[in-house]
Amino acid sequence: MDATQQVARQQVRMRGRSYVAFVFSPVVPVVSWLAEIDATLEKSPGFFAGKPVVLDLSAVDLSQAAIAHLIGSLGERNIRILGIEGVDESKLGANMPPLLSGGRACAITHVEPKTPPAQEKNKDKDKTKLPSLLLESPVRSGQSIVFAEGDVTVLGSVGSGAEIVAGGSIHVYGTLRGRAMAGINGNSAARIFCQRIEAELLAIDGYYQTADDISDSLRNRPAQAWLEGEMLRITPLN
Repeated sequence: MDATQQVARQQVRMRGRSYVAFVFSPVVPVVSWLAEIDATLEKSPGFFAGKPVVLDLSAVDLSQAAIAHLIGSLGERNIRILGIEGVDESKLGANMPPLLSGGRACAITHVEPKTPPAQEKNKDKDKTKLPSLLLESPVRSGQSIVFAEGDVTVLGSVGSGAEIVAGGSIHVYGTLRGRAMAGINGNSAARIFCQRIEAELLAIDGYYQTADDISDSLRNRPAQAWLEGEMLRITPLN
């Protein structure tokens, strides 16, 4: 190969996907605390299955063996620990989840598409129509709205530090100051619309731009974002 030949550079694709984790904070006696977990699972079997869970051990003083036993007990209940916080790293064994830091509190909003009775009978006739989520209140700082099934529409604004994660498009009828991630399940046709763009991050199908990448000429204006190949485009809405 000619030494002067340039090797094509492959673009690194960082997926803009967010996972909101439950934080478990055990208290002593741990056996009684586990009994409360069991009571919750009796009412909603599998509620925590497949969901990210962080173990906060700041309220208890457990040995390495006790931590391992607790992780195992939760695993028997189909609760997998993503990471651990509030404990000295020396107490974590080699095969334990990693020590986490820097997490921020947020309001976990569980949303499900609602099917009106009149549409329930016809849902099998129109399986291609995606559900949508309408938020009539502003999304405040620290909130995380995750709706992987379809579009999200916000009638108010999205605050700094808040995030909207959608399987379809995102429509914000106010100011978008936080993070908006659309098309998270591979929907490259998704778009992001807002009446005033001051976003911290915009992403569609894993391709993203941060606040530093957004042109100053677009600030405080209605805008839309979409994918053109592997490039995220942001233009004025008018």
